[in-house]
Amino acid sequence: MDYQTLTVTILDRIAHVTLNRPELRNAFNEQSIAELALAFDELGRNELVRAIVLAANGPAFCAGADLNWMKKMAGYSDSENRADAMRLADMLRTIYVCPKPVVAKVQGDCYAGGMGLVAACDVVVSVDTTNFCLSEVKLGLIPATISPYVIKAMGEQAARRYFLTAERFDAKEAHRIGFVHEVVAAADLDTKVAAIVQALPNNSPNAVCAAKKLVREIAGAPVTEALLEDTANRIAAIRASLEGREGVASFLEKRRPSWLD
Repeated sequence: MDYQTLTVTILDRIAHVTLNRPELRNAFNEQSIAELALAFDELGRNELVRAIVLAANGPAFCAGADLNWMKKMAGYSDSENRADAMRLADMLRTIYVCPKPVVAKVQGDCYAGGMGLVAACDVVVSVDTTNFCLSEVKLGLIPATISPYVIKAMGEQAARRYFLTAERFDAKEAHRIGFVHEVVAAADLDTKVAAIVQALPNNSPNAVCAAKKLVREIAGAPVTEALLEDTANRIAAIRASLEGREGVASFLEKRRPSWLD
C-alpha cells in the first residue's frame, strides 16, 4: 500500500505505523483516518506481525483534526456529518480491537483526537515534555467519538475535569491519572519502547490476542455467575489449544516453545 499520510514498516516481527504529516503537526483528515484504519486492519491480520508501534514524525504526536478538514465539515449536512464521524469512530475501534498489541510512542504534544489515538492503544510511553489537551469544548464541540477510549484510559473522574476545562496537562499528570504507562526523557524513548515491544514476541501469539480480548470484555463487568462461567470457559479453551499445550509442555521440558522458532 502506498500510504500518503503514514509510513508503515515491518522489522523483526514488529510493525511501525508512523504518522507522517509533521508540517501539520500530524493532524488528521479523511485520508489519514482511512489510511490508519486500513493499516491496522491489514497488520492485525498479518501473521508475521507480533506487535505494532504507533509513532509520529516531527515535534508533535497529533494535534487532532486538520483545520482544513474542519472547515470542510462546517458545510456538511447532518447525514454527511454523521457518516464522517463514524469513519473516525470506526478507525479508533479498529486500533482498539486489533488482535496485535499496540504500543503508542508519544514523542510530542497530543491534543484532542490525538488523545483518542493514544487511548485506543494497549501501552503508552511518552516523553516527559509532552503536553496533553482535550480542547474540543473551546471550539464549541465535545470529544464524543474518542470518549469511549479516553474515559477508559484516564477514568471517569479525570475525564470530568479535562473534558470540561480543556486545560493542558503534562506527561507527569497523564501518568498520575493512568493515561500514560511510562514517562521518559526524550533520549530514552526509543530504548524504552524497544524494551517493551521486544518482549512481546516471546509470548504466545494466541494467548496475547486472547488476553487483550479478555481485558476488553471483562473490565467493568459485574462479578456474576455468568462472568465466572465465561472466564472458566476461556481458560479451559486456551489450555486445550495447540499453543496452550505447547507452552505448558515447553515450560515443563525446559525448552523453547515452538512460536519462538
